[in-house]
Amino acid sequence: MKFKDYYQTLDLKKDASQDDIKRAYRKLARKLHPDVNKSHDAEEKFKELGEAYEVLQDPEKRAAYDKFGSNWQAGQDFEPPPNWDAGFEFSGGGFTQTDASQFSDFFESLFGKSSGTSHARGGFHPHEGFQARGQDVHAKIVINLEDSYHGVQKTITLNRPVVDQNGHVSTTPHSITLTIPKGIMEGQQVRLEGQGSQGMGQGKSGDLFLEIAFTPHRLFTIDKRDIHLLLPVTPWEAALGATITVPTLGGSVDLKIPPGSQAGKKLRLKGRGLSSKINSGHQYITLTIVTPEPTTDAQKKLYEQMASLMPMNPRSGLESGSA
Repeated sequence: MKFKDYYQTLDLKKDASQDDIKRAYRKLARKLHPDVNKSHDAEEKFKELGEAYEVLQDPEKRAAYDKFGSNWQAGQDFEPPPNWDAGFEFSGGGFTQTDASQFSDFFESLFGKSSGTSHARGGFHPHEGFQARGQDVHAKIVINLEDSYHGVQKTITLNRPVVDQNGHVSTTPHSITLTIPKGIMEGQQVRLEGQGSQGMGQGKSGDLFLEIAFTPHRLFTIDKRDIHLLLPVTPWEAALGATITVPTLGGSVDLKIPPGSQAGKKLRLKGRGLSSKINSGHQYITLTIVTPEPTTDAQKKLYEQMASLMPMNPRSGLESGSA
């Protein structure tokens, strides 16, 4: 996928004001509209122009897009970093209300999400005048697996786009304190009532919806509520059985390895995953057998004795012609 320089598409510098963006779009739209421009690529360029304008005219999208800075140039191979949009606030029901299918894969990878609806409603009340509920605001936050496992109170900082009096977009930090529910899963949302956009008149403020993402863990992988761990064991621990101390999100516990265990065997620690009040998650341990390298004559002789005393062919099912 190729990176798209939306400023280049609009023939603008990155410090352009919002008014500059509108003027540049109108000028180029008149020039590139297929009804006026009869060149073979006019329609394609007109779509590219519309895509660039869709992003840069929206302070929220523009602030998030500007995060990539000058690290990328038009046409370079590009893949959005995981959770690149974490911490940015987007109003309405998602990143865009536009049909993203009309735009490029690049746009889709960044702003193609559209979920929920904007619950801004207004009306005229005789004694109160016009009032409208504020828009809901959506953002993604990244937390540790331990935060979900225990359930914690956490202070986070979001980036709220603002447009100054000269029409330039910047972000201002916005800190909030929230409770991370015990056992929340990636992709689920925490709703903070009244912490979205302000209403008009006597209208109530909208809500803030925070989508949960997890920081990659150095030991564990996650599958919905279940935690997975690869556990290295020695050949004798696997063959003879052993009790091994293993890490969990709630602290270390002792795990019994049954005698005769093979690589790939799975063991379960019940309730050691992301468990909520009504749903349980577990931790699954998959054994990997680590064979020590013989570096002395005595160690090599021990391997030779094992080969003699315990002959086996682990490849017996791989002979040519075997079913």
